[in-house]
Amino acid sequence: MRHANLAIFVPHAGCPRQCSFCNQKSISGAREAPTGKSVAALCAESARALAGTDTDAEIAFFGGSFTAIGRDYMLELLEAAAPFVGGAFRGIRISTRPDAVDGETLGLLRRYGVTAVELGAQSMDDGVLDQNLRGHTADDVERAAGLVREAGFELGLQMMTGLYGSDEARDFMTAERLAACAPDTVRVYPTVVMEGTGLAALWRAGAYRPQTLEEAVSLGARLLEFFEGKGVRVIRMGLHAQDSLERERLAGPYHPAFRELCEGEAMRRRAEALLAGRPEGEYLLRVGPRSLSKITGHGARTVEKLGKLGYHVKIEPDGRLSGLAIEIKEV
Repeated sequence: MRHANLAIFVPHAGCPRQCSFCNQKSISGAREAPTGKSVAALCAESARALAGTDTDAEIAFFGGSFTAIGRDYMLELLEAAAPFVGGAFRGIRISTRPDAVDGETLGLLRRYGVTAVELGAQSMDDGVLDQNLRGHTADDVERAAGLVREAGFELGLQMMTGLYGSDEARDFMTAERLAACAPDTVRVYPTVVMEGTGLAALWRAGAYRPQTLEEAVSLGARLLEFFEGKGVRVIRMGLHAQDSLERERLAGPYHPAFRELCEGEAMRRRAEALLAGRPEGEYLLRVGPRSLSKITGHGARTVEKLGKLGYHVKIEPDGRLSGLAIEIKEV
């Protein structure tokens, strides 16, 4: 069954401050805040398009801190979306700040058909959070995650790599602490420098060096395998492609197929591990048909990199395999 989100962006709504990296209007492409009327129209249009399809769909409010917006406005949006839950959509997904979650608010969300709550953790290092003007702590993330799980919602956590003041070790520590919160899903976003942000000023002053694409992909591959090993689904890696993002991005590891790059790197590492200790020579590397482009495309250079280690490989699709699975056979 295919999954789909009807993504409705609420840019900056509810945010008590502007974090160092944030320009939601550029990232999401949304310039105007939605109204209850526009939400109902979008839901009705999407419901018609989904009719008769085998699709698991959700209405998703992204872009701001949903539980921190004015209560009347939050209810206006929920009241517009709620009638469509149980029909074309199985539920409503919202994203919010960890310090904007409490039991009363979660009870209200439940009554309107919200089934998943994503928390923008970004980092679990208090120093990094402070330097990026987040206004919450790692303890706030753990507290909020516990409340969300106890209330019976699907828990999603979002993290960023390469933040100002962070490094690979701190980023991986963040992943470990997030996994300990037992989330159902995780999103991983490499930090991109956008025009109109505090990070842009730091970058121009030479005080901030963003990750290179190669660095972000290398860490992203490690994070994919780490979360997979913990049984946590990674439902997004990298920012959505938007014209506004392309226009206003100044620096940083953005790529429209970032996840595929990370999956390809993870598969290359798996192949290298399977080959380790074997004699140099020729090998057949089998992967799932849907993974063939991941290990060969977007400049992955898997064959070239393994060749430098003395392993000359031919890569073929195998319908028995799926995901990042790999089989290797000497030829």
